Amino acid sequence: MLVNNFLENSASKNPDKTALICGDKRLTYAEIDAMAGSLASVLLSEGVEKGDRVAVFLDNSIEAVVAVFAILKTGATFLMVNQTTKQDKLNYMLNNCRASALISHIDKFNIASEAYKTTPSLKFAVLSGKKKDIVNGSQRYIFMEDALTNMSSSWKPVVTSPCIDVDLATIIYTSGSTGNPKGVMMTHHNMVSAANSITQYLENREDDIILNLLPLSFDYGLYQVLMGFKMGATLVLEKSFIYPYKVIETILKEKVTGFPIVPTISAILLQMEELKNHNFEHLRYISNTAAALPPIHITKLREIFPKARIYSMYGLTECKRVTYLPPDQIDIRPTSVGKGMPNEDVYIVDEDGKRVGPNIVGELVVRGSNVMKGYWEMPEETAKRLKPGRYPGEMVLYTGDLFKMDEEGYLYFVARKDDIIKSRGEKVSPKEIENILYEIDGVVEAAVIGVPDDILGQAIKAFIVLKNGATMTEKDVQRFCSKKLEDFMVPKYVEFRFELPKTSTGKISKKMLTETRLI
Repeated sequence: MLVNNFLENSASKNPDKTALICGDKRLTYAEIDAMAGSLASVLLSEGVEKGDRVAVFLDNSIEAVVAVFAILKTGATFLMVNQTTKQDKLNYMLNNCRASALISHIDKFNIASEAYKTTPSLKFAVLSGKKKDIVNGSQRYIFMEDALTNMSSSWKPVVTSPCIDVDLATIIYTSGSTGNPKGVMMTHHNMVSAANSITQYLENREDDIILNLLPLSFDYGLYQVLMGFKMGATLVLEKSFIYPYKVIETILKEKVTGFPIVPTISAILLQMEELKNHNFEHLRYISNTAAALPPIHITKLREIFPKARIYSMYGLTECKRVTYLPPDQIDIRPTSVGKGMPNEDVYIVDEDGKRVGPNIVGELVVRGSNVMKGYWEMPEETAKRLKPGRYPGEMVLYTGDLFKMDEEGYLYFVARKDDIIKSRGEKVSPKEIENILYEIDGVVEAAVIGVPDDILGQAIKAFIVLKNGATMTEKDVQRFCSKKLEDFMVPKYVEFRFELPKTSTGKISKKMLTETRLI
C-alpha cells in the first residue's frame, strides 16, 4: 500500500462523506481526491518526475492537504516546511534536497521568490490564495486556482513508473546537533506501517471526528491527516491554538471524538475554568506527545473530559511513534510512556550495545518497519543512528534517548543523550540558536540549553558573555533572534555572565550550566 491510497480508497468507498472541515469549508473525499488529481496533473505537465522532491510551504489549510496527496500521486516526495521558517533555513532545505518545485501562498511570495533565486533545481512554483499580478522575471509561477479548474473525480495521474512501497514518500527536516537540519527519509512502507500501528492502539474508526491544531510540518500533525484519511474519518483542521475558546466551540459543535495535543495545549486548556461547565461526552480520546504530561495535568484533564481515554506517547521523527501507555495504566504509572506500539520491538542497551534489564538506565533502541530509511545524503549521521540489528542486513534505530524500564516492561524517559531541546512540540538545535547569538555585536560567548517549563515542555535559555563595555538587555537579544529564527526558537530566558564554565579541554560545559541555572 502507498500513502496516497489512504485518500483514494476512502474516496472510492465513501465519496460523499465529509473528509475535511477547515474554517467554513467542508469537502468530501471525492472532492479532495479530484483536487489532488488535478494538481498532480499540473505538476506532471510542468516536469515533476517520480522521486523528485516538492516542498509545501503552507500553513494548515485545504491547499496543504491537497498538495501532499497531489505530490504523492505523481510519485514524487513531499517535504512540509513550517510557515515560520526563515529565509536562510528554507533556502538550505530546498537546496539540500534539490527540490524541483515549491508550493506556497501568495502572501509568502517574497520569501518564495528569494528561495527560487538561490535554488537552481527549482523548475516552478505554485501559489495558492487570491490571484494578483506578480513580478517574476524568469521565474515560473502557477496559481493553484488555475491548477484546479479541470477537476474530475474519474481522472487518475498517469506516471511512467508507478511507486512501490519502498520509494520515499516524504523528507522531514529535523534539527541537528551541527545547526543544519537533517532530512529524515520516510518511505511509503514506513508511513503506512506507522499509521497502521497507531490507528490500531488508538482504536480509530470510520466515524471518528479528529481535531488537528498542530502544524502539518510537525509529523504528529501530519499523521492526523494520514490516519484520518486511512480510516475514512473526518478531520477538522485548524491553523493553530491561538484562540482557545474558538477551538472549544469547534469541539462541541463538530462533536469531536479525537483530540491530539502537546503539553502546551494542555497547560492552556487547564487555565480555562469554564470548561467544567461543558459536556464533552462525545470526546473519545486525547493523545499526547512531544513531552510527557505532568501527572497533575493528567488528573485535571480527566476531570474536564471524564469520558475521554488519555494516551501518553513517546516518539521521534526518525520512526514517528515508539511507545504508548494504555489508558488503563495511566493512574498506575503516570510517569511512564508505556510499551512499544504494535508491530515494533523496543529495548534498552548499555554503552556496549548489550541489552539491559529492569531499572538500569541505557539507550532506547527501536526495530520495526516504521524506522526511517536514513538521513538525506548524510551517511555519517545515518550511521550514528542506524546500526546492525539481530538479523543480517537489518538496521535498528538508536534513539539517542536514555530510558529505564520497570519489572513489567513499562518504559520511563530519563534524559536525552544529546542536547537537542524539545519546545512546543518542536525539536530545536542549540547550535542553530548559538550561531545567531554570535551574530549580535558585542557577544563573546554564547550557550543555549533547555530548562523545564510547565507549558512548553522545555523553554530555551541562553547564556551570554559580553565584551568589555558592551551593554545589552534580555529584550535586545530576543528582538534580534526573532528576526532570524522561528518563534519557537527564540530564547525565553537570557542570562548574562562574566564567563561560562569550561571543561578541561576548554569547551563550554552545558552540563555545568544545567546544574547551576537560575531562572
